[in-house]
Amino acid sequence: MIPTIAPALPCSRHPPRLAAAARLLLATAALVTAAGCAGKRDYLWVDEVPATTASDDGVYRIARGDVIGVRVWNQESMSIERARVREDGKISLPFLNDVEVAGMEPGELGRRLEVKLKAFIVNPVVTVLVQERVPLRVSVLGEVVRPGAYELEKDAGVLQAIAAAGGLTAFAHDSGVYVLRSGYWADGKPAPARIRFRYSDLRRGAAPASVFHLRPGDVVVLE
Repeated sequence: MIPTIAPALPCSRHPPRLAAAARLLLATAALVTAAGCAGKRDYLWVDEVPATTASDDGVYRIARGDVIGVRVWNQESMSIERARVREDGKISLPFLNDVEVAGMEPGELGRRLEVKLKAFIVNPVVTVLVQERVPLRVSVLGEVVRPGAYELEKDAGVLQAIAAAGGLTAFAHDSGVYVLRSGYWADGKPAPARIRFRYSDLRRGAAPASVFHLRPGDVVVLE
């Protein structure tokens, strides 16, 4: 008797229906999710995130696509009037070449640049100004009705992003809401790759989930 071989099940419940850019983001999110399934905790619950980061406390942090100016006092050759932050989160500066700037406050960036420039000049004084702010554009992927990239109102939160994407599908899990973010905390330490939420907390307005503000470039993933 010839054994019967069951057909392989598809890896996804959904047919291919995303644009190329959205599929690329979804693949990135899947890799991060796979790493978490291996047993290593690679996320923070939102209530473990410092409060000043969750709400941003009125402090603006430089985002990809922003245009900034860097002024080194009495050093015109080291200053730039306008530089757009690239998708890799960096800008190019005289003497320093590529410098990571995304996710930092202008004042914090200025202090970091002062440290770097001490190799070239004595007691550098650096001022960083945000000339243009990129719109709050985030991607929403996974178990939502309309995955994609959306422009939201300033200070929008995770619930607003989910609503823009048409809400959850029937397969979404209450505790499977993540924000993927790159950048730095206010103290200069790298931010976690994944911040986890419960949808029920977002829906009933429970803090700190309800006061968490999204930043340009964030990716909201529903599992």
